[in-house]
Amino acid sequence: MGHKFGTFAGVFTPSILTILGLIMFMRTGLVIGKMGVGGALLILLVASSISLATGLSLSAISTNTPVSAGGVYFLISRTLGLGYGGAIGVMLFLAQALSIPFYILGFAESLANTFPHLKDYYLIVSLLVGILLFFLSWVGAHWAIKVQFFILAALSLGIFAFMAGAALQFSPATLSENFKAVPDVSAYRMFALFFPAMTGIMAGVNMSGDLKDPQKSIPKGTIAAIVVGVTIYVLQIVLCGGAFSRETLINKPYISLVQNALWGTGYLVTAGVFCATVSSAIGSFLGAPRVLQALSQDKIYSTINVFAKLEGKNKEPRRALILSKVITFGIILWAGAKGLSDSGMSPALNAVSAIVTMFFLYTYGMVNVATFVESFGSNPSFRPRFRFFHWSIALIGALACFVLSFVINPIAAFVAIIIMLLLFMSARKKVLEQTFGDARRGFVYSRIRNNLFKLRKMPVNPKNWRPTIAVLTGNPTSRLSLLQFALKLEGGCGIVSMTEILVGKFDKLKEMRKQEYKRLNNFIDEQDIEVIPEVLVTPDFDEGLFHFLQCHSIGPIKPNIVMLGWPEDEQRIKPFVSHLEMIIDLGKSCVIMVDTEDRPCPIPAEGGRIDIWWRGKNNGSLMMMLAHLLQENKGWEKTTIRLLRLVESKEGVEPAEKALKQLSEDARIEAENKAIFRQNRFKDIFRRESKDADVIFLGFIAPEEDKQLDFYHRYDEFLQGMPPAFLISSAGDADMLA
Repeated sequence: MGHKFGTFAGVFTPSILTILGLIMFMRTGLVIGKMGVGGALLILLVASSISLATGLSLSAISTNTPVSAGGVYFLISRTLGLGYGGAIGVMLFLAQALSIPFYILGFAESLANTFPHLKDYYLIVSLLVGILLFFLSWVGAHWAIKVQFFILAALSLGIFAFMAGAALQFSPATLSENFKAVPDVSAYRMFALFFPAMTGIMAGVNMSGDLKDPQKSIPKGTIAAIVVGVTIYVLQIVLCGGAFSRETLINKPYISLVQNALWGTGYLVTAGVFCATVSSAIGSFLGAPRVLQALSQDKIYSTINVFAKLEGKNKEPRRALILSKVITFGIILWAGAKGLSDSGMSPALNAVSAIVTMFFLYTYGMVNVATFVESFGSNPSFRPRFRFFHWSIALIGALACFVLSFVINPIAAFVAIIIMLLLFMSARKKVLEQTFGDARRGFVYSRIRNNLFKLRKMPVNPKNWRPTIAVLTGNPTSRLSLLQFALKLEGGCGIVSMTEILVGKFDKLKEMRKQEYKRLNNFIDEQDIEVIPEVLVTPDFDEGLFHFLQCHSIGPIKPNIVMLGWPEDEQRIKPFVSHLEMIIDLGKSCVIMVDTEDRPCPIPAEGGRIDIWWRGKNNGSLMMMLAHLLQENKGWEKTTIRLLRLVESKEGVEPAEKALKQLSEDARIEAENKAIFRQNRFKDIFRRESKDADVIFLGFIAPEEDKQLDFYHRYDEFLQGMPPAFLISSAGDADMLA
């Protein structure tokens, strides 16, 4: 955008004008009267503490990353990612948009109390002010900022007038009488009524795109506005609590300030409240469209992309401004229909105040969550220039926001969370398309780092066995079923990595390696699968594979299964068998997938079956575990595991079936059991029994050097035309009885 404001004009002025605005003149007296001076100070302490914690978090984030248009939305989306940023961006826009009619209604209420004959024109006055401020904002932020300097001067005179008047009437006895709260008052309702006074810091931060140096201006202007604002509120609470009766504070919070101004200068107070409400409305009119425009520019929600365009000489978000106007007039029409009470106060204004409080509590909470994640995650990139910050401050600020939101209105807080979750899930669809240095990565990295070191010290136990599968895929698109089955066998409880090995010199293949790695990642995203890709360049395939299988790991998490496909050319048998021997010698289990028809991973029909040919517990345990994990996948839940065993005599059938039954019971894996008297060749029995299975598991032993071709031809022959089969050689670490 075209403006380049400094700290005072761009951050401090809009922030302090919103802090010392509507609530100070129109509702603080009511809070003092209801809660007493002590209770009002406590509310101020809690509200300002949340605001200060958020201000410190904003200062830390804004000095750690380049800041552009979008204010708080920009900071959160570039820290926690688009999912959170999008959800909070919408909530922040609504909070700012609702603040516009909130301040306009406050102005109309103060005008009606100053000139009682205008009470009947409450709605008309609100609409006219809304139209005027809309056109002022349409002209641009430059003119609005200039107007705010005059407003600040008038506001300062008004505050001085009523503060001095209250000081002259101050009485310790009155202060003592007003110190405690009235009976049966809801402190949480009073907090909700007062809290919008502490949301003023957003007015300055949301001008981030119009600042000359946002990294310096946001911390200085924000913290200065909070300190100055809180100091003035403390003085007001103490002075007014010691100057006016409780009845006056409750029933005439604004009129009491006007009537008791220094030397009869009530007109300065009137001018001050007029200026305060108008300036706050202007600040929200400027802030809300800028948040929506930045949100739309990131193209998170397609329905609001139309608001991304900037228009006019100074590139103003005018389309977003029009939507803010529509929301404003909708609220004004609703509130105007309710009118003013006999005491001159607007019930609708109190209701809008509570809604604004809820929206801002969640916005503040997420700002603090973002900063906590960034700092506590020990992300090396989190190096804010702002030093007066610690992650514990952000954590306390976040917890305070969420707890208070539920205490104030549990139903509204629950609904707000549901809305944010829906917005978050919608925005997550776009997360992979845009990257802004998501700080959650640093947080997750920190947790993984600590857990890996803990895992290294823990003894290995068969009860905790999980499949960590390294799949030698080559080009995964040509062997898709191999990868699909690996993911099924992992069963959602292990890790699958796919590896492509490029043979040649690194200096000649380094660019190809980058391209292949990118292609594998794109493939994973397109298939929407959870796989870790690896690309290795080596001058010799066998040597490269040998070193890769030794070193490939995530700390103590090393592959315990190597999965590979069946060679189509018998010329590859010798190196293939040497790879099997290498895998076994490295203490890893080996899974060979044989599918002569190269079919994609099927979804079994009703009554599907997994056949396991049992020849002993060594390979059998791993086969049972993998079959069980296969059953855990969607579509495979109703498949039946069948244990098959050959026996050499008829008398051995019944004892063998009993042994298989006991085996499956001990393994706690439900299975059918069948022992078969061996009268024919294994090939004939195997093809007869398993031709209609969905998947077959067979154990194997790596052949000796002079029997490699026999090994290949034997399995290739009897698996020809059969369902997908897995040849298993177990390292013995998977124990189905554990």
